[in-house]
Amino acid sequence: MRLPRFFGKKRGHRRTGSEAWGSFGDGLFHGAVLVAGLAFGGFLVSGVAVPEWRINHDFVATTCTIVAKGLERRSVTDAGPGAAPTFRPFLGVRYAAGAADREAWVAAPRSVATPDRAAAVARLDGWRLGAELPGWYDPANMGRVVLTRGYNWWTWLLTLVLPGALIAFGTSGLARTARRWNKSEECRAAIRPLPGLLVPLAEAPRTADGHPGVPACDDMVNSPGTILRYRLPIESPESWTLLGFGLFALLWNAVLLVLAVNAGLGLVGGRVDWFLLALLVPFVAVGVTGIVLFIRLLVLATAVGTTQVEINEHPLRPGGRYELIVAQGGSGTFRTLDVAIAMEEQATFRQGTDTRSERLTVWSQDVHSWRDLQCVPGTRFEARTTLEIPASAMHSFASEHNSVRWLVVVRGRPARWPAFTRTFPVIVFPESPPAGTPSAEAGR
Repeated sequence: MRLPRFFGKKRGHRRTGSEAWGSFGDGLFHGAVLVAGLAFGGFLVSGVAVPEWRINHDFVATTCTIVAKGLERRSVTDAGPGAAPTFRPFLGVRYAAGAADREAWVAAPRSVATPDRAAAVARLDGWRLGAELPGWYDPANMGRVVLTRGYNWWTWLLTLVLPGALIAFGTSGLARTARRWNKSEECRAAIRPLPGLLVPLAEAPRTADGHPGVPACDDMVNSPGTILRYRLPIESPESWTLLGFGLFALLWNAVLLVLAVNAGLGLVGGRVDWFLLALLVPFVAVGVTGIVLFIRLLVLATAVGTTQVEINEHPLRPGGRYELIVAQGGSGTFRTLDVAIAMEEQATFRQGTDTRSERLTVWSQDVHSWRDLQCVPGTRFEARTTLEIPASAMHSFASEHNSVRWLVVVRGRPARWPAFTRTFPVIVFPESPPAGTPSAEAGR
């Protein structure tokens, strides 16, 4: 038996990694995540969820009579010899369990441990000897009795969400590793779904009439400009980033608010849930960080302002010259504002069971550049320039796996904010054939 190699083939001065060891490491990582999720979930279920469920379903109702009162004194040994002890009110109760009367010490309802002994004694004085109150005892251990029942629903939410996420992530990673283990890229790419399973068909790109393979530009000419004929649509990753951070901050802080309200109700009722309070600390840190990042991106988007580009004709043709208007909103000083025309290629391919896309800018040319712009709130900077498409340029192209895209790129460097890049797609049609050629006659 031979162990798998740490390195695979040597290519020039670089050695490729061993797929066997890479798959082993990936499976080991996801296996550790799965084990952690199972262990964490088992701890929460056995230590919190199951005891709480048994109290509310299996415990038998009885009537408890207060026969004694006292304080439970606990010393915090981990905090050192000088740490103050805590005190919690306890009640000695007599109750009927089965065919006999039993006695037990149990924590007073809605009581909490406190280092203030006088406060604990004052709370204990609120209970009168001989008073009766409802209780529930464990039929499997009749010496155990409780004076309160109910659910901490946040505990059940925590039990389902956190271990469930770890288990799902680890299981999916292990399944992917097992499916790809000891298989070549060609073999993984050849894997097909089982017969009978429905596979969604990839939607073919919509092409322009009379120009096979050239994407249609109907959606790019339906927005009229204020000065020139068309306003180009914008493709800005900043908007998606802002939306993503906003949704994350909203959802995370909604969960945080619910947990904080539950902890606050416990404090008002005189019950301190230290586990919940400790859990709130990292939740608050993540929630505040999400809000800060969202506000920063929002301020950046509003302070920099919107960018608009208008053009006099669309679609474009190789060798054509077009008027362009660039409008930049916002306030403050812009060190530079640059406009360029670029062509990028995109390839979509399958690697095993994954579908990947790669983009590469293969050609770019500066159109115009402005320096030291001063933008005034309520107005916007507008400038007119000329855009030229090279006569030998490749036209726009779109297929299932490959595409050629043309973009008007606007880059700005504000004085007080990070630089930004905003792109505006355009469509370049093939050069029209000369009149009288067979292709021109066929298109008539």
